[in-house]
Amino acid sequence: MKASPKVRKVAEADFPTRWGAFRVHGFEGSAKSDGQSSAETLVALVMGDVHSRPPLVRVHSQCLTGDVFGSLRCDCRQQLEMALSLIAAEGAGVLIYEQQEGRGIGLAAKLQAYELQDAGMDTVEANEKLGFKADQREFELPGEVLKALKLHEVRLLSNNPRKVAALERAGVKVVERVSCEVEPHARSRAYLKTKKEKLGHLIGNR
Repeated sequence: MKASPKVRKVAEADFPTRWGAFRVHGFEGSAKSDGQSSAETLVALVMGDVHSRPPLVRVHSQCLTGDVFGSLRCDCRQQLEMALSLIAAEGAGVLIYEQQEGRGIGLAAKLQAYELQDAGMDTVEANEKLGFKADQREFELPGEVLKALKLHEVRLLSNNPRKVAALERAGVKVVERVSCEVEPHARSRAYLKTKKEKLGHLIGNR
């Protein structure tokens, strides 16, 4: 029988940002994927009253190259900033930041995948060439974080149907999926095309 994922809160503090005032919550958790148990730290940024109605929620996978360095190979930083802006505009919401670099393959392997992409592969082909799934992520722990925050209904800011399904499996009802589609860049168009055609992301409406 598959063990249920678990999370525990380890810290909480005020967290001022250029988008406004949040509370930052630190969680540690473990979940099993492909028979292997892995530990993970997750961060939840919570703004305003998130309990009076289903809040806007973004589950964001860590992307050092995009989030920190502003890489144009992906849309990660654009999506992160879009999510924080939309939460701020509503005055309430949650952003969960999950350690899932490179769709779960890790930073070093992600950079190896970049090298393969430079040689002509797309992101899915590169991950599979390195011996990984197209997407290693299971999205088990974010649902547990939301339940720890006493949230059982959310409006999910995502283009990825797998995130919707994962939250629903965890017992968190997604009452609305809100598009997180950003303006494509010339360098990210092929990446977004692969997301849509091979990973089933709901994008391409621009």
